[in-house]
Amino acid sequence: MRLKCNYPSCAVAVAITTILPVALAADPYDGVYKQAANAECSLVGVDGGSLKVENGIFYGVEVECRMTSPVSVNDMDATLYTMQCSGGDQIWTERAMLMLNKQADGIIMVWNGYAFVYDRCADPS
Repeated sequence: MRLKCNYPSCAVAVAITTILPVALAADPYDGVYKQAANAECSLVGVDGGSLKVENGIFYGVEVECRMTSPVSVNDMDATLYTMQCSGGDQIWTERAMLMLNKQADGIIMVWNGYAFVYDRCADPS
Protein backbone atom coordinates (compact mmCIF):
# COMPACT_ATOMS: atom_id res chain seq x y z
CA MET A 1 0.00 0.00 0.00
CA ARG A 2 1.40 3.37 -0.95
CA LEU A 3 0.29 6.59 0.69
CA LYS A 4 0.18 9.84 -1.21
CA CYS A 5 1.47 12.78 0.72
CA ASN A 6 1.52 16.18 -0.95
CA TYR A 7 2.06 18.30 2.14
CA PRO A 8 5.41 18.86 3.89
CA SER A 9 3.76 18.27 7.28
CA CYS A 10 2.56 14.86 6.09
CA ALA A 11 6.11 13.84 5.13
CA VAL A 12 7.37 14.97 8.54
CA ALA A 13 4.64 13.00 10.30
CA VAL A 14 5.52 9.85 8.36
CA ALA A 15 9.21 10.30 9.20
CA ILE A 16 8.49 10.81 12.89
CA THR A 17 6.23 7.77 13.18
CA THR A 18 8.88 5.67 11.44
CA ILE A 19 11.87 6.87 13.51
CA LEU A 20 10.31 7.56 16.92
CA PRO A 21 9.78 3.93 18.05
CA VAL A 22 13.46 3.21 17.40
CA ALA A 23 14.60 6.30 19.32
CA LEU A 24 12.38 5.50 22.31
CA ALA A 25 13.43 1.87 22.61
CA ALA A 26 15.68 1.35 25.60
CA ASP A 27 18.94 -0.48 25.08
CA PRO A 28 18.72 -3.97 26.66
CA TYR A 29 21.86 -3.20 28.67
CA ASP A 30 20.60 0.07 30.18
CA GLY A 31 20.65 -0.05 33.96
CA VAL A 32 22.69 0.34 37.12
CA TYR A 33 24.91 -2.58 38.12
CA LYS A 34 26.82 -3.53 41.29
CA GLN A 35 30.61 -3.68 41.09
CA ALA A 36 30.53 -6.17 43.98
CA ALA A 37 27.84 -7.93 46.03
CA ASN A 38 27.88 -5.23 48.73
CA ALA A 39 28.19 -2.26 46.36
CA GLU A 40 26.30 0.96 47.03
CA CYS A 41 23.93 1.26 44.08
CA SER A 42 23.27 4.98 44.61
CA LEU A 43 26.96 5.82 44.03
CA VAL A 44 27.76 5.56 40.33
CA GLY A 45 31.34 5.66 39.06
CA VAL A 46 33.27 5.38 42.32
CA ASP A 47 35.08 2.50 44.03
CA GLY A 48 32.60 0.48 46.07
CA GLY A 49 29.71 1.88 44.10
CA SER A 50 27.99 0.92 40.90
CA LEU A 51 28.35 1.14 37.14
CA LYS A 52 25.73 2.45 34.76
CA VAL A 53 24.81 1.95 31.12
CA GLU A 54 22.45 4.59 29.79
CA ASN A 55 21.69 5.91 26.31
CA GLY A 56 24.73 4.25 24.77
CA ILE A 57 27.19 5.42 27.43
CA PHE A 58 28.99 3.20 29.95
CA TYR A 59 29.82 4.98 33.21
CA GLY A 60 32.56 3.12 35.09
CA VAL A 61 34.90 4.05 37.92
CA GLU A 62 36.12 7.50 36.94
CA VAL A 63 35.63 6.63 33.26
CA GLU A 64 32.97 7.29 30.65
CA CYS A 65 32.77 5.29 27.41
CA ARG A 66 30.56 6.00 24.43
CA MET A 67 29.35 2.66 23.09
CA THR A 68 29.57 3.02 19.31
CA SER A 69 29.44 0.81 16.22
CA PRO A 70 27.32 -2.01 17.71
CA VAL A 71 27.67 -5.39 16.01
CA SER A 72 25.51 -8.39 16.87
CA VAL A 73 27.65 -11.43 17.67
CA ASN A 74 26.73 -14.43 15.51
CA ASP A 75 24.85 -17.20 17.34
CA MET A 76 24.98 -15.31 20.65
CA ASP A 77 22.69 -12.83 22.40
CA ALA A 78 25.57 -10.38 22.62
CA THR A 79 26.70 -7.09 21.15
CA LEU A 80 30.24 -5.99 20.35
CA TYR A 81 30.91 -2.26 20.76
CA THR A 82 33.72 0.14 20.04
CA MET A 83 34.18 1.92 23.36
CA GLN A 84 35.39 5.51 23.02
CA CYS A 85 36.56 6.15 26.56
CA SER A 86 37.85 9.07 28.58
CA GLY A 87 38.93 9.29 32.16
CA GLY A 88 41.26 11.61 34.01
CA ASP A 89 43.42 13.13 31.31
CA GLN A 90 43.37 10.12 28.96
CA ILE A 91 41.30 9.20 25.91
CA TRP A 92 41.37 5.73 24.35
CA THR A 93 39.37 3.31 22.23
CA GLU A 94 38.82 -0.40 22.92
CA ARG A 95 36.35 -3.11 21.98
CA ALA A 96 33.96 -4.64 24.52
CA MET A 97 31.24 -7.25 24.27
CA LEU A 98 28.07 -7.04 26.38
CA MET A 99 25.44 -9.69 26.93
CA LEU A 100 22.59 -10.20 29.32
CA ASN A 101 23.36 -12.73 32.06
CA LYS A 102 21.01 -15.70 31.54
CA GLN A 103 21.63 -17.03 35.08
CA ALA A 104 20.88 -13.81 36.99
CA ASP A 105 19.49 -10.33 36.41
CA GLY A 106 22.56 -8.51 35.16
CA ILE A 107 25.12 -8.26 32.39
CA ILE A 108 28.38 -9.85 31.38
CA MET A 109 31.00 -7.47 29.97
CA VAL A 110 34.07 -8.80 28.16
CA TRP A 111 37.10 -6.65 27.41
CA ASN A 112 40.24 -8.04 25.76
CA GLY A 113 41.39 -10.66 28.27
CA TYR A 114 38.90 -9.73 31.04
CA ALA A 115 35.32 -10.78 31.78
CA PHE A 116 33.10 -9.13 34.40
CA VAL A 117 29.73 -10.24 35.73
CA TYR A 118 27.58 -7.44 37.17
CA ASP A 119 24.27 -7.92 38.97
CA ARG A 120 21.58 -5.33 38.31
CA CYS A 121 20.76 -2.97 41.17
CA ALA A 122 17.20 -3.00 42.44
CA ASP A 123 14.97 -0.29 40.98
CA PRO A 124 14.75 2.47 43.63
CA SER A 125 11.09 3.19 42.84
